Amino acid sequence: MAELKSITPHLSIAAEQAGRDSGQRRRLRTFIPELVQLERLLAEAPESVQSRVLTRIPVKGMSVPIYRTDIGSRASDAPVVLLVGGVHGLERIGAQVVIAWLASLISRLRWDDQLNDLLQKVRIVALPIMNPGGMFLNQRANPAGVDLMRNAPIMAQGDSAFLLGGQRLSPRLPWYTGEQGMEPENEALKSVIDELLPNSRFSLALDCHSGFGWQDQIWFPYAYRRRPMRRIDSMMALKLLWEQAYPNHHYVFEPQSAHYLTHGDLWDYFYKQVNKRGKGAFLPLTLEMGSWRWLRKRPRQLFRLDGFFNPLAPHRHQRVLRTHLLLIDFLIHAAVSHENWLPAGDQARMLREAAIMHWYREA
Repeated sequence: MAELKSITPHLSIAAEQAGRDSGQRRRLRTFIPELVQLERLLAEAPESVQSRVLTRIPVKGMSVPIYRTDIGSRASDAPVVLLVGGVHGLERIGAQVVIAWLASLISRLRWDDQLNDLLQKVRIVALPIMNPGGMFLNQRANPAGVDLMRNAPIMAQGDSAFLLGGQRLSPRLPWYTGEQGMEPENEALKSVIDELLPNSRFSLALDCHSGFGWQDQIWFPYAYRRRPMRRIDSMMALKLLWEQAYPNHHYVFEPQSAHYLTHGDLWDYFYKQVNKRGKGAFLPLTLEMGSWRWLRKRPRQLFRLDGFFNPLAPHRHQRVLRTHLLLIDFLIHAAVSHENWLPAGDQARMLREAAIMHWYREA
């Protein structure tokens, strides 16, 4: 296990370890302001918030860190909620949503007794910026040109979408899967999953992205085949739990395979690995924030690359940052109370049949 790193207040650790060069600090503030914001947030956090650098990614003569933040229970079998952002460097809003939620949580830790009591029952692990090199370069892929969401050792069963489903033609083209093994960013994520999830009684992951669409969508495995996941009954139970608690929500909840098949999907791979050898259930979710609404309301964003995937109007950006806080809080409460809603026996069989009729009838 990596040694815990202390965070020096108001100082960019990445720039400090890159040589304490003021020019490099300016480059970080310019190209990855989210990283500077995250480091300042962690520097001022209470001691109960522990952070470490999982690995460093070389880019343009610098070394940028991937941070891991742990909050809550340290029991080896405690429920785990894993929050991930910034897997695609262009989709900055994903990292910003996770950082905004962390800022809210850290602020509440200082006065909210009920929250502190809740955190004794659950472990929250956040990797807000998974692809700092891609974010620095303002590109979807990592600095090696690999799409991290197409890089796991799992192949699509059926016809995947041309290029979009993953390609090995060239790193100069989008959706490049890489040639051998997983990239350092994905190995860092794998180290967290291997350490925590197999021993946990229950675990959830939320990976925050943005993409083309009119609505915010919550996707779940599989992306590599049009067949139900093994724990589809549990996923249906979680969906119903959310809709009963918040019936006026705006999310579309469905398997990613309803849209297209892909090679190398990270969450397909981790889902199969954890549920094959783990003690409890693991349910990974991907939040796909629909960016077409932002483009429709502000068409001039089409002239900026980051405008395709991020809300640029300040009021719209603030709205997005606060919109998804409720979803994350719900997932934490669901993880703590998983024994009250996870289906078993006849209920599991009924929910599985309902899920197949709801999501897989045409298939």
